[in-house]
Amino acid sequence: MTDLFTLDAEVRTDLGKGASRRLRHANKVPAILYGEGKEPVSLTLAHNKVFRAQEEEAFYSHVLTLNIGGEAVECLIKDMQRHPYKPVIMHMDFMRIDATHAVHTNVPVHFINEEAAAKKGGTVAHHINEIAVTCLPGDLPEFIEVDCAELEVGQTLHLSDVKLPKGVTSDELAKGESHDQAVVTLNAPKGASDDAEAAEEEATEE
Repeated sequence: MTDLFTLDAEVRTDLGKGASRRLRHANKVPAILYGEGKEPVSLTLAHNKVFRAQEEEAFYSHVLTLNIGGEAVECLIKDMQRHPYKPVIMHMDFMRIDATHAVHTNVPVHFINEEAAAKKGGTVAHHINEIAVTCLPGDLPEFIEVDCAELEVGQTLHLSDVKLPKGVTSDELAKGESHDQAVVTLNAPKGASDDAEAAEEEATEE
């Protein structure tokens, strides 16, 4: 799968909507590379290689390598425009990275042991599917695991409950406790809360 994260790119000088349209007809993807204080560079990539690579979840949070005229440039994918209904990638934005500079990006969440939680009689509800993080490129995880095994009915795990890999910090938590987002909840079965309230009322009347 590693070769999926290395893409060949060519510098393009023919810019504009018409040029981009011609590229797409030739099964090419127009793109731009920016960041690290350098001038943006307009690029062209082969659509079939890009399309295959982007089917891997890790593509969106993995350090990618662009081969541009013999030079290997490490970067992250920052934006991807797709055709509204065709399986076509319209445009891509790449951001240069430096191994010594921290990056800000979103990493997908993988929920594990959901079945164990559901056996307790509740339903698992996801509140987020990715976490905004800051770390050095070498510490960037492909995904972050959230273990639902210990969830009790009615309990919610927040960002502060998630164990992040070494060297990785949450952008939201860095803003303060008020940004401690809910991640996953084990909801009580539908009607269970009503039953509990009714039982409580009966006990009070007695």
